[in-house]
Amino acid sequence: MKTIKIKEVGSLKNELRKYTAGKKLDINQFDQMARLAWMGKLIFQPLEPTDPNCKSLMVYAEFPTEFQEHFLNTDDDLVGCMHIVDAEQGEALIKIMEQGVNERAALYMDLKQRGFYFDHFYKPGSDSDPENKPKKN
Repeated sequence: MKTIKIKEVGSLKNELRKYTAGKKLDINQFDQMARLAWMGKLIFQPLEPTDPNCKSLMVYAEFPTEFQEHFLNTDDDLVGCMHIVDAEQGEALIKIMEQGVNERAALYMDLKQRGFYFDHFYKPGSDSDPENKPKKN
C-alpha cells in the first residue's frame, strides 16, 4: 500500500488530486481490460459520486472463466483487483462493454433463428431436393 508523507497541506492536496484523477493504464493493460470489458467482466463505480468534477472510475476486474482464460492470458495482478482508471480510459472501457453486449446479443439472436437440420441433413441435388423431383401432372 502506498504511504503519503504528510508534512504540509499542499503536498497532501497534490496527492489527493493525483488520486482522484485516476491512473492511465498502459497499452497492454488497457487491451486486457478491454477484452474483459467486452465479455462483461468489469464492474464500474464512480470514484467520487458526490464530486461532479471527479470523472475517474473505480473498476473491478472479475476473473474470467477457465475457458475464457485459456484464450486471454490475463495478468494475475490485473484481475481480481480494484483499479482507479482515469475518465478517458474509463469511458472507452464502458463503450467497449456496451459493444460486447450488443455483439453477443446479436450472436444469440442469430443462433435463435438458425436452423441446424438443413445444414446437416439436406443436400442440394439429392433425392430430398424438391427441385430435382419429377413433377406430377
